[in-house]
Amino acid sequence: MKNTLKITLKPGEKIYVNGAVICADRKVSLEFLNDVQFLLENHVMQPEAARTPLRQLYFIVQIMLMSPQEAEDARAMFRKSLPRLIDSFSSATIRADLKQIDQLVAEGQVYDAMKMLRALFPLEDKILGATPLPFRSAPQPQLLAGE
Repeated sequence: MKNTLKITLKPGEKIYVNGAVICADRKVSLEFLNDVQFLLENHVMQPEAARTPLRQLYFIVQIMLMSPQEAEDARAMFRKSLPRLIDSFSSATIRADLKQIDQLVAEGQVYDAMKMLRALFPLEDKILGATPLPFRSAPQPQLLAGE
């Protein structure tokens, strides 16, 4: 039997499941009994936070997860952006991780790709001398088309 995944949401917290936005009106626990594509609200990046190359790539990958109707266009943008991004970094760590992220996206493991990208943000900030911007800096619904 597959492992189940249990997530607890606070009142007003959102989760994105297979492209649907779910908002809890009270504390609630969700148990996923099968494979599902989901994204917790605190991992959602606003467009204005996508101001560095890796954050822009994260935002593209995020679209694949949050908006299935736009996933194909986002994948095309990812495929176009990734080789240039790999070439732009001299860091062997970032280059190797970007190749792994490419593999994860190709295998449909979008959430894992996003997790790897988030882990690279501090290194990118150090390289670029950038000041980190929080993921959530504005109300979020404008990200999903058709809402």
